[in-house]
Amino acid sequence: MTLRAEEIVCPTEAGLYCAPGDFHIDPLRPVARALVTHGHSDHARPGHGAVMATRQTLDIMAIRYGEEFTASRQIAEGPVRIGDVTVSFHPAGHVLGSAQILITPDSGPRILISGDYCRTPNPCCQAWEPVACDIFITEATFGLPVFRHPDPLAEAGRLIASMAEFPERPHLVGAYALGKAQRVIALARAAGHLAPIAIHGALKRLCDYHIEQGIDLGPLVPATDPGEAQLVLAPPSAFASPWVQRFRDPVLSYASGWMTVRARARQRGVELPLVISDHVDWPQLTQTIRDLGPEEVWITHGTEDGLLRWCEMNGIPARPLRLIGYEDEPE
Repeated sequence: MTLRAEEIVCPTEAGLYCAPGDFHIDPLRPVARALVTHGHSDHARPGHGAVMATRQTLDIMAIRYGEEFTASRQIAEGPVRIGDVTVSFHPAGHVLGSAQILITPDSGPRILISGDYCRTPNPCCQAWEPVACDIFITEATFGLPVFRHPDPLAEAGRLIASMAEFPERPHLVGAYALGKAQRVIALARAAGHLAPIAIHGALKRLCDYHIEQGIDLGPLVPATDPGEAQLVLAPPSAFASPWVQRFRDPVLSYASGWMTVRARARQRGVELPLVISDHVDWPQLTQTIRDLGPEEVWITHGTEDGLLRWCEMNGIPARPLRLIGYEDEPE
């Protein structure tokens, strides 16, 4: 019997559910079996009975939640049979260990769940991989034509230029602990900044893990004793705490795709906004749909209306899933 797409994957209160395999994808609450696309906490949550993910995502979940974050772990290696479907994990280019999940039933449409993904080369993770599918389930975090992200290395160059212009002022960059912080460090190195970089304690364990995985971040020192380090990275939440007061006349910066919206930069008191994103922008989002050529597009979260309109204008059936609970952490 040929299954319809809705019989293979459907939205539930716990998140996307695959009935023929009896598992959830990036569930929002504890479930018996979860397949997890990546380690950000709005997608990877503790308390599931069993978790399948890439080895790096499982490691990251253990770092963040403790070794007992799940009763059972399974590393995603090659196509795996689960119930009446076959699943496989493919690089998403978002953060270290991130993956898209392809669900292939015995008879019915192949469904690709993208999780969060990015097509811009990132030295801190595997590059996004195109995967043939019939139904493409995509995010739309930056699902409007206004979002056209600049070259991230050029943005790092702006940071280095500001440091040269204001050598007496420490540059504090807000960057999320998993993925963004390591990418900003790697970009700063590629732009020529070889001096020690100071990091907030909240970033240390995940930076250490990236180094363990062979990603060269150069010399790092604790922000509690930065020495001569002019560049300091911290989670954005640190900017709203007394921690920031230890730095005299800092240049406040923030690395995010949302820095395209200047009002957001002003609201945060950001002097040097850096448009560095780990998500597809509008041209990449629409190009991905063209490249994959799916019969239908489903949208998990983000700015759905812009992408729905684009799909309509291009003759591609599309619908929003309106999943609540993603993007809980800053991009």
